[in-house]
Amino acid sequence: MRNEALIGYLLHQRPYQEKRALYYLFSQQHGVIHGIGKKGAPLFMPLQLFATGKRDLKTFSQINIAPLSSIQGSVTQGSVTQDFLAPEDSQANLAEALHHESISGQHQYAALYLNEILWRLLPTEDPMPVLWQHYQNSLYQLKQPLIANELRLCLRQFETYLFNELGFALTLKHDSLDQPIESSAMYRFLPDVGLVAIVYNDNNENAIAQTVFKGSEVLLMVEHGISAVTLNTWSRLHRQLIDHLLDYQPLQSRLLWQQQQRYQS
Repeated sequence: MRNEALIGYLLHQRPYQEKRALYYLFSQQHGVIHGIGKKGAPLFMPLQLFATGKRDLKTFSQINIAPLSSIQGSVTQGSVTQDFLAPEDSQANLAEALHHESISGQHQYAALYLNEILWRLLPTEDPMPVLWQHYQNSLYQLKQPLIANELRLCLRQFETYLFNELGFALTLKHDSLDQPIESSAMYRFLPDVGLVAIVYNDNNENAIAQTVFKGSEVLLMVEHGISAVTLNTWSRLHRQLIDHLLDYQPLQSRLLWQQQQRYQS
């Protein structure tokens, strides 16, 4: 690409020389792009920039907050998640919020988590316009006053879109042997296999409590999807899959969140 205009969000950055930084940009046009540009680009704000280069590492120039008109255009192209939007909210209001409002408080940790799983899991220069739109919608949700469960629902819903994009759509109606899930049975989730029926007894109860799912829990997940009723179960399942995809390497955003929680307690 040569001096190509991009719209995107900064996922991660590292220092590069005195006045420049190495940026991981989630662009609307080309997915995740790595580039070098002037320091100071903000997180969680829509950016407009120009990218040049034939190799994996581009040169970014003229990095600025994207004009409101360009954000309105990208919002119109995608569908807005309605769970957290009042009926009177319009596409213009969404664009305005993305352009001006910041993410504050504990919501920042959630936004950092979304950024980290994206830059660590997505391939480079693989266009994902649908996932990009879901990410933009999630940032809008995180700019709203959400209670704890609403915040967790936002994250679990986005993780589902990410899993689908990565080819890890979860099948919960049948176990690994293609047998229907039984309400009274117990299952262990193996990311590369699916739900595996197991023998569950008092001797191994404590050891596997966090990695085992009751058949009744799984059937409830199928019936209600990601909702307040099933949120805890989905959170356990998604964490196992995220950890697997990351090869069980720790997430810095998760560690920051845990430190913040200990500080407050």
